[in-house]
Order: sequence, then structure tokens, then C-alpha cells
Amino acid sequence: MVKVRVNSLKREYSLTSGDGRKKTHSVLNGLNLEIREGEFLTLLGQSGCGKTTFLNLLAGLEKNDGGQILVDEKPLDEQCFNRGFVFQSYALFPWRTVIRNLEIGLEIRKVKKKERREIARRYLDLIGLRAFENQYPHQLSGGMKQRVAIARVLAYKPELILMDEPFAALDAQTRESLQIELLRIWEASKKTIVFVTHSIDEAILLSDRVAFMSGGTITEIIDINFPRPRSRNIFSSPEFIQIHKKIVDLLQNDILREQSYGAYI
Repeated sequence: MVKVRVNSLKREYSLTSGDGRKKTHSVLNGLNLEIREGEFLTLLGQSGCGKTTFLNLLAGLEKNDGGQILVDEKPLDEQCFNRGFVFQSYALFPWRTVIRNLEIGLEIRKVKKKERREIARRYLDLIGLRAFENQYPHQLSGGMKQRVAIARVLAYKPELILMDEPFAALDAQTRESLQIELLRIWEASKKTIVFVTHSIDEAILLSDRVAFMSGGTITEIIDINFPRPRSRNIFSSPEFIQIHKKIVDLLQNDILREQSYGAYI
């Protein structure tokens, strides 16, 4: 079943050049994509290819300049509470304790206090941070903060979870740990996740499919068929090496195409 259907999506920005003339820069140029219900889809591509812009449009943080986004076959702007966003920065409220950070979305939904607390504690148990419920964000490590950010979105119970390089600011060991933690949480919740990363290894480890973006559109979709549950052991398999090489080739071809184009302008 299709959860998100994207038809001919466009996003443009007006730029002013050094001589004062205005021109239009197209970030998304007729993007088409179908995202299946319950799948983990990762967007991969060079910086500036439109990944975060697309995610912002899915989140309702920006307005498109053409095309359409449908969620459950309904226009995106008709639905308010079906999306949750995990940012690269933790975006926790420093004046709230861990458990009260988890309760924010539930407060917006007018959930009663007792029920809010029960739900928040359930998700703290899920991420292994129940003992830290009364701590403040400044008392947590970076990895713990990101776990709280993920749990906060899950507690809100969105149908669609958007994640914009959520582990990019973490050290390698913490990042690897949270990748496996995210897989465990996702396998338990089966929510639809759209994930942005620059890491090829991360994309292959986490995803059901990888959508490669170039020139403001999806140019290729790669199926990732490793069985679940997964571990980093897949990195040594011939199948992983083959997929990794394919994505590296796509990136290199994209860079060469841009360099060739730049030589003529």
C-alpha cells in the first residue's frame, strides 16, 4: 500500500545575483516518488540535490511551487498530526525534563496528564532511558539526547517519521550504536520512515529502499533486500559490496556530469 505519493513536485527559490538581477533557482524539478506504508526509505545524493528541501515539504515546513504530495491519498495540507520530524540537532527544550520533552506532542493533542505520563514512560523504557526521566537535556550525552528526540516523535504517534541526518553530529561509536537502536525501534513500531543521510553504509544498513537524488529529482531507486533483523555483519557480504559500489558510481557520475556542465557555463 502506498503511504506517500509524490507527483511532479517542484520547489523554486528567487535569487539575486551580484549585479542585482533576480533569477530563479530550481531545487526540485518534477520529482516523482511512491513511499510504501511501513517502509524505511532513505534519500541519498550530493549536497544541494534537494534531499532536505523534499523532507521539509513532506513535513509541511515549506510550500511547493508545483506538483502534489498525497498522504493516504489525501493532500498533505489537509492533515495536521500525521508527521513527526527528527532533526540533525536534538531540538529538545532545555527548560523541560526528559519526560516532559516526550510529552510535548501529547500536550498538543490534548492528551490528559496521566495518560501522557504513561505513554512517555513507555517510550523511555523502549529507548532505555527511564532512569533519566527527571534529568534535563544538558545532563545527557549527545547520543542520549538523540534517543530522546526519536522517542519524543514516536510518543506523538505519527504515521510518517521524517529524519534529517539525525546521527551526523555524533561520534562514530555512538552513531553505530544508534543505527542499531533505530532499527530495533522501527522494527517494533513499523512506522513509515523517510531518512536523509550522506553515509552510504548507513543508508544500506537501515533501508528497505534507497532513493538516489540528482538535479532535484529521483534518478534511481535501489532495493535493499538483506533480511531483518540486521546487523553490521552485512558489511562484509558480496551483496553489500555490490550495492555500495553502485551508489558510489552514481555519485561519481553525478559529480562528473556537474563538472562537465560547469565547463560550458
